[in-house]
Amino acid sequence: QVQLVESGGASVQAGGSLRLSCKVSGYTYSRRCMGWFRQAPGKEREGVAAIHTSSGSTYYADSLKGRFTISQNNAMNTVYLQMSSLKPEDTATYYCAASSQGQSYCSTDPATIFRSWGQGTQVTVSS
Repeated sequence: QVQLVESGGASVQAGGSLRLSCKVSGYTYSRRCMGWFRQAPGKEREGVAAIHTSSGSTYYADSLKGRFTISQNNAMNTVYLQMSSLKPEDTATYYCAASSQGQSYCSTDPATIFRSWGQGTQVTVSS
């Protein structure tokens, strides 16, 4: 059974940092695009970052580049999102998602290539 389990969400002060983790199990991790997305109350889900599990190529939403970093540990089938200089507007539920295997490119658009989603982890940033 395919599972994506996010962890690491918390309540932090503005300016703080967090690292989110997404553990993948139930299918082959390689040759996929893994992405991080977020959704705030009343807003659409937006892409944050993505990484191709085989090439290691990374992709970011322009507005978040420089504060957020996506990385992976292939041996542990885990994708990370390091978030720094957090702002109150970063408050959202953060989700990870995976494309089908054999995906040749990555995207931060949640409406395209992603087929499996985690349950989300809450990040709250207070001022």
